[in-house]
Amino acid sequence: MSHFKRSWPFHLMVLPALVFLVVFNYLPMAGITMAFMDYKPWLGFDGSAWIGLDHFRALFDREDSIQVIWNTLVIAVFKIAFNLIVPFTFAILLNEVRQRFLNRSIQTLVYLPHFLSWVILGGILVNFLSTDGGFVNRILGVVGIGPIFFLGDGDWFRFTVVVSEVWKEFGYSTIVFLAALANINPALYEAAEVDGASRWKQTRHITIPSLIPMAIVVGTLSLGNILNAGFDQIFNLYNSLVYEKGDIIDTFVYRTAIVEGDFGFATAVGLFKSVISMILIIVSYRLAYKLANYRVF
Repeated sequence: MSHFKRSWPFHLMVLPALVFLVVFNYLPMAGITMAFMDYKPWLGFDGSAWIGLDHFRALFDREDSIQVIWNTLVIAVFKIAFNLIVPFTFAILLNEVRQRFLNRSIQTLVYLPHFLSWVILGGILVNFLSTDGGFVNRILGVVGIGPIFFLGDGDWFRFTVVVSEVWKEFGYSTIVFLAALANINPALYEAAEVDGASRWKQTRHITIPSLIPMAIVVGTLSLGNILNAGFDQIFNLYNSLVYEKGDIIDTFVYRTAIVEGDFGFATAVGLFKSVISMILIIVSYRLAYKLANYRVF
């Protein structure tokens, strides 16, 4: 009790955030009951029929929902892989830039896209990748390559989504690897130089092995996002022409609930994704602890 008397101002400071969390994160969870109902907004929760697991059976019976899950996995896996490989490689290359001003300037330039929303970047990409006078297709035309429908062809759409995501985030993702590089003991490099090791050998035998534990942590923790392929990005770039290969779980849920009004089925899909994501997060944390001795709590 005496401890509470001393710390009550801190509890009071936390109270608004706690209220916000309960109102906007926990109370809406009551809506998951729609996943087990043939929910009709005009009937409400009391008047809508209870149908049990029918929506979940439909999830695995409908071809479009299976395709959406597959699209999500494909896009998310490529994003996770390249968002690990590119920052890892870039951090090593940036570490070799000895001029401090140039190093800082490069970091600043590659960080900037992270702070731009996909609403802005989506509009830029639509203009840049347009087949009607878009900058990229103009360049391709100069070298004799016909216009490519980046945002209208399913395969090219996946490629565009992955590349643009990596371009936007790799600079910011590099920070964690630069922090790991800063913790490498300089004496290791000094000893390597005394032994006559070249910069490449120092990178190969000191820098890369020192970064691998952090790469394992980042990679394993990313498993929790295997069903998050980026709603903001996809929603601002996709169209009906690429639904077959570009539609993901989140955009499918949005379109099913908001556009088509099938709230029950959309809730079931969202609940399925949330449960699987929770399991993957738990597994990824355990893997990070086992493989790299990393603990979140």
